[in-house]
Amino acid sequence: MDELPIDTSHPAVRNYLALVRLQVLTPLSLLINIASVLTCAFVVSPSISQVSRLYPTAITPNSPAIGAYVAVIYAGQIGYCMLLVMAGKPETKKALIKGVGLFLPGANVLMALWAIAWVMQWFLLSTILQGLLLLLLLFSNIALLIYHPPDSSRPLDTALIHAPLRFFLILPFGILFALSLLCVSITLNLTYEPTPPRGPPQHYSSWHALPAFGVVLGTNLAGLIVVIVRRDIVWCVAATWIAVSLWTAAPKPAPVYITSIVFTAIHPLALLSSLIYARFYSGSRTRRIVLPGDESGHPGLYRSASAMGAGASEEGGRSNNLNQGRGANGPGVNGAASGNSAQGAQPEGEVEGPREVDAETWG
Repeated sequence: MDELPIDTSHPAVRNYLALVRLQVLTPLSLLINIASVLTCAFVVSPSISQVSRLYPTAITPNSPAIGAYVAVIYAGQIGYCMLLVMAGKPETKKALIKGVGLFLPGANVLMALWAIAWVMQWFLLSTILQGLLLLLLLFSNIALLIYHPPDSSRPLDTALIHAPLRFFLILPFGILFALSLLCVSITLNLTYEPTPPRGPPQHYSSWHALPAFGVVLGTNLAGLIVVIVRRDIVWCVAATWIAVSLWTAAPKPAPVYITSIVFTAIHPLALLSSLIYARFYSGSRTRRIVLPGDESGHPGLYRSASAMGAGASEEGGRSNNLNQGRGANGPGVNGAASGNSAQGAQPEGEVEGPREVDAETWG
């Protein structure tokens, strides 16, 4: 068989083939994910929500709230697939190929398999699948933040690459992995037997409130650190959504119920406080005082546009007077007089005294 008329070892060709591979596999994996989850949620019996009611835990979320969350993930991935086709900037293509790559198709397949394992009540397998899903999404998000960080000059990259991947990450991180882990009968078996029809357990100890409280507190504290340090709007919205899905799913033990309500309020307040601090109190926004005579390193610092124009006109006049003086009386007389008049005159619009300058502009 004859060889291909292209050099597949060339970096540009390899990147092109990798992008084409993603354009095929990512939408295909998304369709598999959607088909599997919808089938397990609405067609089979018991469905995903029915299994959650059969094996309730202290952190079992509100099914409609989680369903809406998953729908937002799918909408973001549809936008991601469109960006795969329309990407034109080299930075965007590099983020798609190197930052996300095949991790997102792999995550979609794992999510589809988890839905099947959950309705089959194979909780150990579902926990393993959620752990692998969490690792894939965590690695992809870290690669994006380190090597392809969000850039204000490319808002579509932030909206269609970073946001969907981070929103997807918080689902197993915040609820699904811990929920599957609590249902594993071999190791934990931290479910309880509800009183009919769907009430709390007969004994408070059956709640297993302490492990559930630890899960809710730990995941929310980790998310709170990310929100404060990175001022991450996506993480704030997703973590608040997860917290709302917990306290709206009654009944809940008091530690889980109170903690989820508290973090529902804390996440937005922390984001707002972090944004205000960065805007008004951050060291990068410190304004410095520049005294008169210190403008040698910053020409034109004290001049407005009109003053600079007037200075240019005066400079031209001095040049004409100097040329005329050289022709009539020699180069020294009028030149010195012109220099003295230039030093004594102050351009109109120039203001003396200290001025505040932005440290980001002038260093």
